[in-house]
Amino acid sequence: MQLIITDAWLAKSRAVHLSGAKLLGAAVLASFVLMLAAVGLYHWVFLKGVREGWPVVGTLLRLVVKDEFEQRDRFMRENLDVLARRVGELQAKLRQLESLGERVSGLAGISPNDSKAKPGQGGALISGRPLSAQELEATLADLDRLTGQRTDLMTVMESRLVDQKVRAMMVPTRQPVVSGNLGSLFGWRIDPITGTSALHTGLDYPAEPGTPILAAAGGVVVVQELNAPYGNMIEIDHGNDLITRYAHASRVFVKRGDLIRHGQKIAEVGSTGRSTGPHLHFEVLVQGIPQDPMKFLSAGKAGSAPPPNRSMAANQSVAPTPSALPPVQR
Repeated sequence: MQLIITDAWLAKSRAVHLSGAKLLGAAVLASFVLMLAAVGLYHWVFLKGVREGWPVVGTLLRLVVKDEFEQRDRFMRENLDVLARRVGELQAKLRQLESLGERVSGLAGISPNDSKAKPGQGGALISGRPLSAQELEATLADLDRLTGQRTDLMTVMESRLVDQKVRAMMVPTRQPVVSGNLGSLFGWRIDPITGTSALHTGLDYPAEPGTPILAAAGGVVVVQELNAPYGNMIEIDHGNDLITRYAHASRVFVKRGDLIRHGQKIAEVGSTGRSTGPHLHFEVLVQGIPQDPMKFLSAGKAGSAPPPNRSMAANQSVAPTPSALPPVQR
């Protein structure tokens, strides 16, 4: 490239030859000079406009600052929305955990207020640095994971406690007659009709006719019939080869196949069948072998029921010897 430079009077001229490298260097230098000039002009105009209060510069400054604040606000709102969703999820999990804790406490016999009591805390104050956004996010993630683990654990505990409670309600630990006095016990006695030694396979509860008979445990009615020895009789199956028998009733309010709950009124005291007077004859059978009902009733008062198992049935498979006979209950 060739440039011809002349003076103002065209008296002199000079030719300058620029190669490709020189031309590129000149362009870069010119661009740099123009950029410096533009920056200097911008700062001069901007600073002078701010100091002297030029309206155009003030408007531009307000627009720039407003746009910057709007971007910051939008960024903060988006982050706050994310944190709010995480906090809402944690609150829902905490409410679920609190509800589970109350149910588990009730099943375990613990007052829910004891579990809600705030533990004592304290110590010297050693201030730390503020948490960063990443650290706060990690803390929320840890809390989310921890509440999930606690919820799963409490759910398993609730399931097991419910299972234990249901099993306990299926063991005959409730007095079948609330207002009745205990008469003849389980074991050998003088039979009130024949006057000879005989095995009494249950407990007798003398009571006024019409006194409610309550189910000693929950289960299913498997027998409801009228027969000669027991009169109006009900048998309830409680599972695990455990059956309770209620005899001599005057009226019966359940039928075979009915589901019975613990303590439900199933009949009324009477004197049907082989009986000398109004009373309830109550039996407990394990694998068809009569057991002493007092073992179950006493365990219910103590708060733990004996599990019906084969060893219990085997131990009671032979009737006790009639060495000591209780008084005759008529």
